[in-house]
Amino acid sequence: MNPREGALTVLYEVNQNKAFSNIALNKEIRNNSYSQLDKSLMTELIYGVLENQIYIDYVIGQFSTFKINKMNPYTLNLLRLGIYQLLFLDKIPGFAAVNESVNLSKKYCKKTSGFVNGVLRNIQRNKEKIKLPNPKKNTIKYLSVKYSHPEWLVKTFLENFDSDFTENLLKANNTRPDLYIRINTLKISIKDCINLLEEEGYTVKQNSLIPESLIVKGLHNIEESNLYKKGYIQIQDFSSMLVAKILDPKENEFIIDVCSAPGGKTTHMAQLMNNKGKIIARDIHEHKLKLVKNNAKRLGINIIETENFSGDNLDEKLLDKADKILVDAPCSGLGIIRRKPEIKYRKHLEDINTITNIQYDILKNASKYLKIGGELVYSTCTIDNRENKEIIDKFFNKNSNFELINIGEKYKELIPSGSDQATIQLYPNTHNTDGFFISKIKRIK
Repeated sequence: MNPREGALTVLYEVNQNKAFSNIALNKEIRNNSYSQLDKSLMTELIYGVLENQIYIDYVIGQFSTFKINKMNPYTLNLLRLGIYQLLFLDKIPGFAAVNESVNLSKKYCKKTSGFVNGVLRNIQRNKEKIKLPNPKKNTIKYLSVKYSHPEWLVKTFLENFDSDFTENLLKANNTRPDLYIRINTLKISIKDCINLLEEEGYTVKQNSLIPESLIVKGLHNIEESNLYKKGYIQIQDFSSMLVAKILDPKENEFIIDVCSAPGGKTTHMAQLMNNKGKIIARDIHEHKLKLVKNNAKRLGINIIETENFSGDNLDEKLLDKADKILVDAPCSGLGIIRRKPEIKYRKHLEDINTITNIQYDILKNASKYLKIGGELVYSTCTIDNRENKEIIDKFFNKNSNFELINIGEKYKELIPSGSDQATIQLYPNTHNTDGFFISKIKRIK
């Protein structure tokens, strides 16, 4: 299978069928035979196009009299693929970028192959004539096009951050994240696992705050590695690992993970508990709970019980029962744009306004499961204050039997200098992690 054709297939799934890029890419790799080189090129093309899609479409608008919203999806995605190669990939000759796109157009959209050829060759000849919107006339439009974020999102960021921070954030959202893995200390020691990785030629960097957390470079198709299959490692970003560390689960505690799938934090909590105690892991999707079960089995964990249950409903049989609770709430996902760039084009302002009501209801119900003295972590993978601090503030305004635990002091290197915040907000541009919010609450009466 041609990697450009594979990229076209995945982009079609993402843009037309609303698939997530990582899932669609993994499916394409499973269903077809690709060399490692072809997998790398296909991945580069897919994420390169998605990261820069607004900019690429802006370029198409300068060189095509035919409107984008009237184009056949295959025509449009082939233009995007060709333009990304022409403008961003110096190692690919221009003629190859054009010819490969035209050849694929003859298979997928034959009637427009001449159009694809004409537009791409015109751009190839006139790359230096591409002009961005004037930043002095319209800053939001300029940033939107340059960094391929919709205008509403740029405006939202500018309302929350200064212009330099916003531009750095937009830039960081278009970078590729480091690959973090978590060593499963239930099966192997940290030292032995690091040795095995280095013996296989991988570069490993251990995190000072979370010893079982590693940045690994040189590892491809990690889910196919023996280390993964044996349950020695789990793919998980540092920010996600930090959530379980801050909850600080202990042996023999009873813990509820209200929104658990796919189970990275759930299994990390079980690991920190030395696989002793009980965790109820809940989700509203049965197929996602299956992921939790599969991960637990691979990692050698048997203290997790999965349940299909919606967190915005109250389960009266669990009132006052839990030692610890994790509410990793459903959110806009604006902190993980680096991993799923298509999020930029799907989320809207009204989505955030709707989801905050769900987040508050989940937190309110989950808090009722705590024993007196019990602790709860509320976290999200977003950087939008409405889903984070405003939810916490609303909770404390209506609940006097809880207090906010100051986690800022222990993790002060993650807090902006001079800040007295009791909560943690991570940013891709500041911490080189997923954007994550973490807070900790204790029931006092």
